[in-house]
Amino acid sequence: MISTLLHPSQNQTLYPDSDGQPMAENTLQYDWIVRLVTNLRRLLKNQTAFVAGDLLWYPMQVETPPAPAQAPDVLVALGRPPGYRGSYKQWEEDNIAPQVVFEILSPSNTAKVMLATHQFYSDLGVLEMFFYEPEIHDFWGLVRSEPTQDFKPITPLQLPWTSPTLGTRFELGAEGLTIFYPNGERFKEPGEFADERDRANQDRDRANQERDRAFAKLRELGIDPQELF
Repeated sequence: MISTLLHPSQNQTLYPDSDGQPMAENTLQYDWIVRLVTNLRRLLKNQTAFVAGDLLWYPMQVETPPAPAQAPDVLVALGRPPGYRGSYKQWEEDNIAPQVVFEILSPSNTAKVMLATHQFYSDLGVLEMFFYEPEIHDFWGLVRSEPTQDFKPITPLQLPWTSPTLGTRFELGAEGLTIFYPNGERFKEPGEFADERDRANQDRDRANQERDRAFAKLRELGIDPQELF
């Protein structure tokens, strides 16, 4: 067992927090990563789950660099608490590998790179991996229920399809990929969450105003509202 009591500079030498690559190559890819992270965090907010975008995952400790690593566009680690990480060091996470990963593809993702990515996720215990190229609406996935099992491919011909791990439903139409919550609600754009909060605040303000008017009316009638509760 390699000691984890490393000086911060040693840690950064063995397990840097950046691979020097940009999070996304274009705005379409970036928007999809943000959309997935935002909605998956909302989906799993009442569970012990860690969701991150473009975070380096180190599955094992090493004595000399380079350490094996992959930076999924989005990863989901069920059983691990949310919070800050500079990277996902699996041995510091109860040795729990991310169960679900998403890759949002760009034109620079070659077949060789994708093959290596598939192999990494397969070898390290990922249960569900999804690949989507938004510019051409190309989607596919590989799923299994146990790390020792063979993968079952998920292709557009099998959509709509529901993830056994997340409960989310995937559909592919003329406008591209759409993902739905288990309750049938579609994944929202990040800006829509702010709109929801604004509407909720407005509703709360209106309710408070109506309550204050009702209490004022009761006082006019000589009734103390506190005596009613």
